[in-house]
Amino acid sequence: MSRAEVDVPELTGRLAVVTGGSDGIGLGLARRLAAAGAEVVLPVRNAEKGRAAVDTIRGTVPGARVSTRRMDLSSLQSVAHLAGELVAEGRPIHLLINNAGVMNPPQRQTTADGFELQWGTNHLAHFALTAQLLPLLQAGGARVTTQSSIAARSNAINWADTDFEQSYDVGRAYSQSKIANLMFGLELDRRSRRAGWGITSNVAHPGVTATNLLAAQPQMGRSSDTVAVRVIRFTSRLGVLTQTVDRGLLPALYAAVHPESEGGKFYGPRGFQHLTGAPALQDVYAPASDPADAARLWELSERLVGVRFATT
Repeated sequence: MSRAEVDVPELTGRLAVVTGGSDGIGLGLARRLAAAGAEVVLPVRNAEKGRAAVDTIRGTVPGARVSTRRMDLSSLQSVAHLAGELVAEGRPIHLLINNAGVMNPPQRQTTADGFELQWGTNHLAHFALTAQLLPLLQAGGARVTTQSSIAARSNAINWADTDFEQSYDVGRAYSQSKIANLMFGLELDRRSRRAGWGITSNVAHPGVTATNLLAAQPQMGRSSDTVAVRVIRFTSRLGVLTQTVDRGLLPALYAAVHPESEGGKFYGPRGFQHLTGAPALQDVYAPASDPADAARLWELSERLVGVRFATT
C-alpha cells in the first residue's frame, strides 16, 4: 500500500451498488469497479446527472455494465422503494459502497422524514438501505464499505438532540453524521460475525479531497461554491495537503475490493494527518471507538428509521 494506487481484482459476475455514484468519488469508484468487470448499479436522486455518469463510465470503459436507479437519500420512503425493487429482483449483491453524502448546508435543513439533513442523509438513510438489502447482501457474501470523514475525529454523537433542534451547529452536525458512519460500519461487522450473517463490513475516508461536497448546490440553499472548496481545488492541483478525486477514492476502493483489506477495519490516506496519500489501515477515531456507543447508535437508528436487520 505504499504507492498511491490500488490494483483491483477481476470482478466479472459481481454486482455492486454504489451510492453517490453520479459525481466525484462515487463516480470514480463506479468506473473502477466497472473496468474490473463488475456490474454496477448507481442509485441517484438526479436522473440527468445519473445518465451523464453512465455515459462517462461507458466512454472510458467500453462495454461497461452500469445502470441507474431512482433513490433520494433524504427520503426513507425512496430508500425503501429502491430496496424493495432490488429485493424483488432477487439478485445477490456482492458489494455495497455507502458513499453518498451532504455537507454543511448554509442553514439547518431537514429530510422528508424530519431528521436533520446531514444526520438523516449520511447515516440514517444508509443504515436503512443496508438493513433492507441484507438478504441480498447475505446471498452475495457481500463486502459493505461505508465512507466516513476526517470530520469524525472530533466532536461526538449529540445523544440528547441528534437532530440539533435546540442549538444547531452545522459543523458538529456533520461530524456527528460521519462519526455515525464509522460506528455503523464497524458495528455491522461485529454483528455479522456474532450472528453468522456472512458479510463483512469496513469503513474508509478520503482525507481532504477536491469533491463537490462544498460546491454550489441550489437544492441545499448554496448558490455558489464556498471559499473552502475553491481553496481545496487549487491546492489539490498542487498536491499540498489535499488531493484529487482519483487519489481520494483509493481508501474506499482498497477497503471494498483489495484481497488484503479486512472487515472491521478503518482505512484512510497514509500521509500527514491522514489528509493525503496511498490507502493504509489507521486507528479508529476516538469519538467512534467505544463498541457500547456503537450498539447504542444501532438501537437508536433502528427505532428512528423503523427498520430492523432481519436475517434469513
